[in-house]
Amino acid sequence: MNKFSNYLKKKKPLLKELLNTLLTKYDFVSILGTDVKSTNFLANKSTSFIRNSSLTECGFVVRIQHNELFYEYSFNEINKKNINNLVNDIDNLIKNELFVKKIQSSKLEEENLIKNFKRNQKGKNYNYDEIINILKDDVKYALSLGDNIRNVSVRIEFNEYSKIYLSSKKELTQYYTWINPGVNIMVAREDNIKYAYDFFGTNDADEAFSHLREIIDSTYKLAVELLDATHPTPGIYTIITDPSITGLIAHEAFGHGLEMDQFVKDRAKGYEYMNKDVSSKILSMHDGAASTISAASYFFDDEGVLAQDTKIINKGILVGGICDSVSASILNYHPTGNGRRESYKHKTYTRMTNTFFEKGKSTLDEMIKSVDYGYYIATTENGMEDPKNWGIQCTALYGREIKDGSFTGKIISPVVMSGYVIDLLMSISMISKDNFTIEGSGSCGKGYKEWVRVSDGGASIKAKVKIG
Repeated sequence: MNKFSNYLKKKKPLLKELLNTLLTKYDFVSILGTDVKSTNFLANKSTSFIRNSSLTECGFVVRIQHNELFYEYSFNEINKKNINNLVNDIDNLIKNELFVKKIQSSKLEEENLIKNFKRNQKGKNYNYDEIINILKDDVKYALSLGDNIRNVSVRIEFNEYSKIYLSSKKELTQYYTWINPGVNIMVAREDNIKYAYDFFGTNDADEAFSHLREIIDSTYKLAVELLDATHPTPGIYTIITDPSITGLIAHEAFGHGLEMDQFVKDRAKGYEYMNKDVSSKILSMHDGAASTISAASYFFDDEGVLAQDTKIINKGILVGGICDSVSASILNYHPTGNGRRESYKHKTYTRMTNTFFEKGKSTLDEMIKSVDYGYYIATTENGMEDPKNWGIQCTALYGREIKDGSFTGKIISPVVMSGYVIDLLMSISMISKDNFTIEGSGSCGKGYKEWVRVSDGGASIKAKVKIG
């Protein structure tokens, strides 16, 4: 723990040898090496386990630009004996360029940079037995809260990233960590079964375990409340969102729609609205691995581009998108540090990182008091959007009824919100200043695949949306 991969260190001289050989033949060459260790610990009422999560990977990918075409070749081993074979395989790949449609692009350009980045995990370095025993104790504690509990699942995921990027001008390494804890509680009343959950992220192991115990009580309380939840009556409602729903809206509304590789394929409406009004004037939005410290915070992306803080919306005006380096070379744009791979075996795409709305000027209490009738919507379940036509759908676990500025005690679940992106964002009339959160413990796909870890959030917003 807290050490850059010894494996990548040992392979670095061989990677540089491969790089230098390829540079004698091709216009641009880069090599990315990854060694990601991700371990999932889980305990529930009947069992416990330790296993690698889907983030775990170890391997390499070569990118080459030659005669206006880009090529990538991935492999999981390099040694003195197979370097010539790797070069031959790459040469054979590039010989097939006549069968590939060319897209006009500019040559990838990089600045000279040699740097090692590091962000260590904080807190105690817990061993496997200690972690499982803590989770088992948490499960035991949760089960003691009520006879109506049918199961409790408590988990924690420790992630450790080591990556190396080499090109003719760059020599970069990065090491960083992240922890994703969470709890899920299922309760029942006769045949009525409900569940509630809470997940969060941190880079401090001690905080991870202490806060995990803290959220068990609130999660159980919510699960019991959901036993009395009713389905919402379809209609247009005023809503106040918790930060997770704010983040879901940011992610779905102007996340995928501003991934500029979609501009290249004419699959996003966003390019038509650059420098135009797209939201209420009180709204500003960011994306970037350097925008905050959360689940998608790294030092450089999978193309060796340094992490950035990109302004997407500035006081209601769409001012920028996010871009990988290949799409940037086609669009004559600048890469924003958003080139990400699911693993070394997968292609780089433009992907979101930490996506969020800025704080506003109201208090959450003022916002709730301003609602004649509506709901406080909380806890993200899932979402989707249509970047081409700007339709959006967001699902929340529950909503609390607000009438005449106060909570009535009634709760609805689940809550499905839908509408047109511009209508939703234009309807935002208040943004809070006192409950700003950016968190991430899940992954986002590009369509139905290409999963990467992301985070999102912001403060509470007041808006109009269709429910049901």
